[in-house]
Amino acid sequence: MERKVAIVADRIGWEERRLIDAAPALGLRAEWVNDESLCLGHPAPASLTGYDALLIRSRSYTRGGLVATLAEETGVPVLNSAAAVHACENKLSLRALLRAAGVPVPDFRLVLSRADFDRALAELPPPVVLKPVFGGMGRRVTLLRDADTAHSVYDHVEDLGHGFEQAGLVEPYLAGGSSLRCFVVGRELVSVAEFRSAGGDWRSNAAVGNRNRAVTPDPEVRKIIDAVVNELGGGVYGIDLFRTPGGHVVNEVNHAPAFRAVASTTEADIATAICHHVRELIA
Repeated sequence: MERKVAIVADRIGWEERRLIDAAPALGLRAEWVNDESLCLGHPAPASLTGYDALLIRSRSYTRGGLVATLAEETGVPVLNSAAAVHACENKLSLRALLRAAGVPVPDFRLVLSRADFDRALAELPPPVVLKPVFGGMGRRVTLLRDADTAHSVYDHVEDLGHGFEQAGLVEPYLAGGSSLRCFVVGRELVSVAEFRSAGGDWRSNAAVGNRNRAVTPDPEVRKIIDAVVNELGGGVYGIDLFRTPGGHVVNEVNHAPAFRAVASTTEADIATAICHHVRELIA
């Protein structure tokens, strides 16, 4: 019997189309449900009734967790869980959660004011990276190479940021220009790609364009990934690791990860892996 899956997202991108195409081979029918037109509350809206599973693919760093929280009231499996999405949306909450569990994360300072920023620069001298607590895809992540530039940049944070947009993290700049994107489905590490900065951009995010190659994960990487999943629960995650002299650290975990770059680099059939996991959840 064909089972229906709602892909809850703000738009249909490359990844969502691959999921829709891969679903029928596993007895699923995947349909896009616009997360901007749900008006969630109680009872569940008609737009979410009749589905056997909900796959949260909202790219918004606030919308996904809110939708997942109320979607769980429908009584059908929701992937990822609201708790996992909320943790991933907030870089500070995620790092606190992982650090408490003994999972290695970068050193950082929470910056909520100019006074915080000044003290962070004193404790972690430039070069440092300033990044928003809420956000992803490398946006508003800034490399501060010296103190003069740092203070000028923070002027813009104070003047243009509003509310939670002013909450940031300052962390040491880990030179090398590379990161590992580890893609997890369920509890399985299905692919790992290394991304290196290119084209004059120091960031190594897949979203900003760079060089990449497939990587065979070593035992240390697998141990870290297992520890992250143990804290968040099984799901679909893009886990970014940085290499340091003391080993890898978890930079961030994406709850609705893009996978075009990883799939093209590693040749992993990620869409099918996700659909297979969804099918197992509703079997």
